[in-house]
Amino acid sequence: MTAAFDFSAYQEAAARTGAVITTDHPIVYPTLGLVNEAGEVAGKVKKIFRDRQGILTDSDREALTMELGDVLWYLSELCTRLDIRLEDVAARNVAKLADRAARGVLHGDGDTR
Repeated sequence: MTAAFDFSAYQEAAARTGAVITTDHPIVYPTLGLVNEAGEVAGKVKKIFRDRQGILTDSDREALTMELGDVLWYLSELCTRLDIRLEDVAARNVAKLADRAARGVLHGDGDTR
């Protein structure tokens, strides 16, 4: 049996290394929204596999379409606030994946493979 972990001590130690970070910046809201909506997509997909062994229904597709629309909206807003064109994001992604496929490194880890 392992010793009980002292979460109070952990919390105090963590607080010594933490800091209040100002988030009054135009990219914060769309970034948090993007992550939230992506999490909602993941949750719906999880339940499809947990509850129905991966069998998709028309209702699932409709719900995922709505959530993916929200993901797209937040992605678009984040790009706008970063002064990045959404079409450039898409084009660079396709080029990156084509390059990885040509080099046989689609699988694996790391941004620079």
